[in-house]
Amino acid sequence: MKLIKIGAIASGSGSNFEAIVKATEEGILKNKAKVVVLICNKLGALCMKRAKNFNIPYYLIESDKHKGTREEFDKKMVKLLKEYSCDLIVLVGYMRLVSKYFLSQFKESVMNIHPALLPSFKGMHAQRDAVEYGVKVSGCTVHFVDHHSDHGPIIIQKCVPAYNTDTEDTLGARILKWEHKIFPKAIELFCDGRLHVDGRIVRIDGEVILD
Repeated sequence: MKLIKIGAIASGSGSNFEAIVKATEEGILKNKAKVVVLICNKLGALCMKRAKNFNIPYYLIESDKHKGTREEFDKKMVKLLKEYSCDLIVLVGYMRLVSKYFLSQFKESVMNIHPALLPSFKGMHAQRDAVEYGVKVSGCTVHFVDHHSDHGPIIIQKCVPAYNTDTEDTLGARILKWEHKIFPKAIELFCDGRLHVDGRIVRIDGEVILD
């Protein structure tokens, strides 16, 4: 079986990045995938320290200092990702949209995780929005990326309960535990060739068990 090379892109702490790396070293992705590079767009973001701790090459391409178009910025990332021969790109807390050009370079090979049950509560404050709306169930979603925000074909979702006493932080922490499980699981399905995209529908070969 081919070892899938993963390129990660992040803006913040990178806890999902670390969960994926650990899964490749000692979990369900061992001997199936390897994280070969991290790209970060924010100076001082903790994700780069995590990459250093795992001896994974990392690069800072600051979006705040970029004066050109989104496509020109993305071309810098694509160049790096192709230098590392990445087969799969994971957005692990990347707080920008990627361009159509970027997606054209990695067709059906870019995944994102979102802390809500899409299509509900898109955007950067999903946990807060869910609490303020008064939901009784929330969760997280792994999906393929398209050029719209939190919109592409859904791969896996996991429900978690939401309580009347929840705050943005308490609900977010409950969701995050499952984010760290379902993102590696979605990558495993990709590695095993079990994902088939049919329009908006991702068809999965066999049963998916989350525990």
